[in-house]
Parts: sequence; C-alpha cells; structure tokens
Amino acid sequence: MIEARVRVISAANGMAWVSSSESSGCSACQSQSSCGISGLGKYLSRRRTTLPIQQAGAQVGDELKVCVDESELLRASAYAYLLPALLAVIGAALADAVGASDLAAAISALAGFVAGLLVARFFAPMPQIRTTPINPITPDFSGEPS
Repeated sequence: MIEARVRVISAANGMAWVSSSESSGCSACQSQSSCGISGLGKYLSRRRTTLPIQQAGAQVGDELKVCVDESELLRASAYAYLLPALLAVIGAALADAVGASDLAAAISALAGFVAGLLVARFFAPMPQIRTTPINPITPDFSGEPS
C-alpha cells in the first residue's frame, strides 16, 4: 500500500480538494543533501497541485491519509506507458511487414501510439484511492486522569 498525507484545501458536497503535505517526499528524506533527485524534487514541489477526492464530512484544514494499492498503480501505469509504446512498435512493424515506406511506418507508429493513449484514457481501470482521516492527538491539560 502506498500512503501519503494530504491536507484538505477546500471541501463541498462530499468532495474534498487536497494538496500534499510539505513533509512528504524529498523534503522528509534523510539523504536529500547527497541526492541528485532532491534538486528536482525541490523544483517540482513549487508547483502545488490539488486533487479532488470523495470524502464526506471533510473540512478545510483536515489531514487525510491517502492510500493506493501497488498492484492497481502498476496496472494503471502499464496502461498509461507500456500500451502506447507497444502499439507504436506494432504499428511500425506492420507497416514495415507490408513493405510500406519509412514515412508510412512513422505514421503507423504515431497512429499506434495515439490509439494506445486513447485506449489507456478510456478503458484503463482507475486505481482505487482510499482515504482515512488523521485525527490529531490533542493533549489533555485538564489534570484529570484518563
């Protein structure tokens, strides 16, 4: 299970718009000073994107834990990345097999790539996103034993 902490930016009608917490990713890694990827992470973290998720009762400022199963994410990425590339190669190979010109093979590869993108967009299963509210632990200063 892949998990991330997010904060609710806005909420209405059972939908919550969430943004990732600042302490996730490269900024939370202990090796960021010696890692080349952390520079890319710092650059990309400037662009905050929000994601709509279904979360009844969410309020602005709430923290949620968002979970995605690894196998579902792998399946979705295979549709998004592998299928278009595979169909592009098949399109070029079919054009070459029938003796078409290089231009026709390139056009066939492009057509296969576009077909793969369309199949991925409309027929790929969406990964199931599960959310769990994170309840902050508030200390009890009443002096009463709990």
